[in-house]
Amino acid sequence: MSAPQAADRIEWLSVDSPLPSGPLAVGVTGAGVAAVQFIAQSLPADRPRAPEDRRGARVRDAFAAYFDGRVRQLGLPLDWRLATGPHRAVLETLLGTVPFGETVTYGELARRCGVFPAGEAPGLAARTVGQMMGANPLPVLVPCHRVVAADGLGGFGNGRVGLDTKRWLLTLEGRLEPTLDWAGPG
Repeated sequence: MSAPQAADRIEWLSVDSPLPSGPLAVGVTGAGVAAVQFIAQSLPADRPRAPEDRRGARVRDAFAAYFDGRVRQLGLPLDWRLATGPHRAVLETLLGTVPFGETVTYGELARRCGVFPAGEAPGLAARTVGQMMGANPLPVLVPCHRVVAADGLGGFGNGRVGLDTKRWLLTLEGRLEPTLDWAGPG
């Protein structure tokens, strides 16, 4: 098997962020952004690096504008290769129906997406959507932070740091009130 062509493979760049989780690792292809990962320090050495070109600058500028509160959407093209079938359908429903500053419960997103049979137990569908959010390859761009539990914030992976990151993003979007330690824009 031959090596993937540069346009087909995922190349990685590090993007500064004010999030409690630290900088982001963003995987880009010729089609768009294919992955976003919350990282603590730097990109692993074994990942192909994205060239320092206009594509990387556009990605960094879009995230900076969003984190600074200057835009409500990042406006970057998405490469959906890491989300297929029902997972992609749920993520596309989230992206298309839950705008900046709004939230939806896991159960409501399960109902909206049409992926789950009408007779399926609502709790099971909600838990499945929660697992899908945890496996979202495009967090921030496909805003899984906007999906919450019926009785509160819900989870966000990576323990306390993940939950703090979810709170930070929802505060940025005006869904939660800033706390005394809020270090966001404005």
